Amino acid sequence: MRIYNTLTRKTEHLEIPASVGINLFVCGPTVYDYSHIGHARTYIFFDAFVKFLRKRLKMKINYLQNITDIDDKIIDRALEQNKSWSDISKTFYDEYKEDMASIGVDSVDTYAEATKYIPEMISQIERLIKKGFAYQSANSVYFDVRKFPDYGKLSRQKLADLKEGVRVEIEAGKKYFADFALWKASKENEPTWPSPWGEGRPGWHIEDTAITEKHFGPRYNIHGGGLDLIFPHHEAEIAQMESVSGLSPLAQIWIHTGMLMVNGEKMSKSLGNFVTIKDFLNENSPEVLRYIMLSSHYRSPLDFTKKSAEMAVSSISRIKDFAGRLEKIENQSPPFPVEEFTKEFWKHLEDDFSMPQAFGSLFELVKEANKFIDSHSLSKPDAQKIIDFISDVNDIFGILPKEEHAPDEITALAVDREKARKAGDFEKADELREKIKEFGWDIDDTSDGPRISKIK
Repeated sequence: MRIYNTLTRKTEHLEIPASVGINLFVCGPTVYDYSHIGHARTYIFFDAFVKFLRKRLKMKINYLQNITDIDDKIIDRALEQNKSWSDISKTFYDEYKEDMASIGVDSVDTYAEATKYIPEMISQIERLIKKGFAYQSANSVYFDVRKFPDYGKLSRQKLADLKEGVRVEIEAGKKYFADFALWKASKENEPTWPSPWGEGRPGWHIEDTAITEKHFGPRYNIHGGGLDLIFPHHEAEIAQMESVSGLSPLAQIWIHTGMLMVNGEKMSKSLGNFVTIKDFLNENSPEVLRYIMLSSHYRSPLDFTKKSAEMAVSSISRIKDFAGRLEKIENQSPPFPVEEFTKEFWKHLEDDFSMPQAFGSLFELVKEANKFIDSHSLSKPDAQKIIDFISDVNDIFGILPKEEHAPDEITALAVDREKARKAGDFEKADELREKIKEFGWDIDDTSDGPRISKIK
């Protein structure tokens, strides 16, 4: 398995013995609002990536994700709605878990809520101060970026090139404008915790390194997240943990997903193009969302449009119809080169998880196998091999809906309808079709016979 490492800007071999396993940390959401399709892009990718490593490469993965349940945005939302910050964070953490379940993201082993790790954060800050990497100003504590010579190595930025106020928080009390808060002094209407520096709350960056140090120790295998987190968030994580431990790198491999645009523009509520996961699922299936997010390369920018869903529906239907044809094969014919297509598919995923190329191999298989089916030249054993392959693919990608088998009474109505059609009694056939629809099912008349499906 080869994967692109943001830290080295190279595609590297994932040289971790399967028996040892991988510690993977992915930055989770700040729970102050409903999750959007930008979140979906990152979490669907890592879900598929982890399932590939587990199911295909037989690797042990310990997948950890943090939940930022205390932050300026949460506090602001609580004040807007006249609620407690904990009510806001709990509500939207529950919504987030519901959204992830609805889109099949179920590979995370541990969700770590930041506020449950306050002692670990305080411990890390105390050690940073003791080692001279952090300083107290009034009742706040800041990280001194000039004490860490490697600051900027992930984003390829130099301190001299940074500009005050550009993605760098302006605060009074800092020695240098790029220094960032590890502990924030108590303010009115804000939650606080006791600390050696007075009442206050943690900064954003310190939660991740406190959580990963608790679960993984000072170093681990893979850190993941969206491209927008590289600076300053991931840069700050590196500075904190490597300063505390004296070990480098914090993570062996850094994986980042590309930006998601909507109709060519950055997604924002002010532009009216903000799409939550719930919004999307009101009109489309979870499988359509997963297909959209997984059919482009994970590092490439992805432009989401209405046409994206239409194309995904068409592609999923093509695979689903093909799978339906395979189920009916009874021939004993010359061999079909199944392995040539399947090996190529897996090879693409082993090369930086190249999803567009893998999907290309999948649809080439569909095209060629369909030719064999049309000429009655596909054998039942080869059909079963393809069925098993598609099942393995779907276990990882989750792009095909689970089949719901029609009840016996619906199947009986479908049989009667087919008899009426063959007898030329189309009026009766239409009546039976409408009756079937009343029960929530539909029939597609295909070249391979009628196919019953649940109406979504």
